[in-house]
Amino acid sequence: MKLIIRTFNLELKDPFTISRGTRTEIPSLIVELQENGFSGFGEATANPYYKTTTTQFVEELNKKRLIIENNFSKTPEKYWEYLFPHFKNNMFLLCALDEAYNDLYTKSLGIKLYEYWNLNLKNIPLTNYTIGIDNVEKMVLKMKKMPFPVYKIKLGTKNDLEIVTELRKHTNAIFRIDANCGWTPEETIKNSMALIKLGVEFIEQPLPTDDWHGAERVFHRSELPIIADESCQIESDIDKCYTHFHGVNIKLMKCGGLTPALKMIKRAKHLNLKTMVGCMTESSIGISAIAHLTPLLDFVDMDGALLLKNDIATGVKVVNGNIIFNNSNGIGAKLM
Repeated sequence: MKLIIRTFNLELKDPFTISRGTRTEIPSLIVELQENGFSGFGEATANPYYKTTTTQFVEELNKKRLIIENNFSKTPEKYWEYLFPHFKNNMFLLCALDEAYNDLYTKSLGIKLYEYWNLNLKNIPLTNYTIGIDNVEKMVLKMKKMPFPVYKIKLGTKNDLEIVTELRKHTNAIFRIDANCGWTPEETIKNSMALIKLGVEFIEQPLPTDDWHGAERVFHRSELPIIADESCQIESDIDKCYTHFHGVNIKLMKCGGLTPALKMIKRAKHLNLKTMVGCMTESSIGISAIAHLTPLLDFVDMDGALLLKNDIATGVKVVNGNIIFNNSNGIGAKLM
């Protein structure tokens, strides 16, 4: 098996602001695994919050190239277990490799990834479109440019309720609120009482990651479901979130790829937690990988490629919130 590494800077259509800061481009690393005439693709984007860079990614991949290319025809599950000891300190890279190998393996079988998992495409959820923090006029303009049935609204300002109240005047779409750790427990409980009247479906990660006591209070007193994001990164976090959150948002790059995400979804369902998978502003490579999990999910946030000025790949498409698969095997994506 052969490893090919490529890096890109994914320029955003508009500056994207959350409670932690603003970004205008997303550094991305694309992994390609080649074997027997097939190519599999996976993606990891760099994120300052997690102290990752594509330069670090490339250095580590090259250092461990022989480990990666030593395949011996493993299943994706066995390949992930083989790689984990070598990449347990870099889940982003493990994710890219896991996506690429799932893509490669299922292409070699002549099937789509969701078929390998014995899933069908009935009753898959709509994805939201994300509106970053901005002045209200620009947020309204972004909604008008991209009419969607579901929006995720990024909050964490001093006038959050005023923002949602104004946005509600311009659409009947479902709202999802993501405060990115920007609220206190008292704010969250109070805000939930107002937001439920404004057509909000749930609140995502309102509190700082380590505020488990506050999360438990909010869990019992919020008028809206609370979904964990930053508090749910790896498989063991699912049990921690039980009785502290009503659901979990699983990010492939945080947990190490599709293989552990499947286990996390299964465990969450066992605990009656709502299941969601979110993106980290990937191209259509990473977004297409996420799409194959949608038959298992209550919610999905896979609008990353729509936020880009120019996508570097083709794959699964999102049209008005609907997820549209193509006829290609594997994850259904390729570089342009």
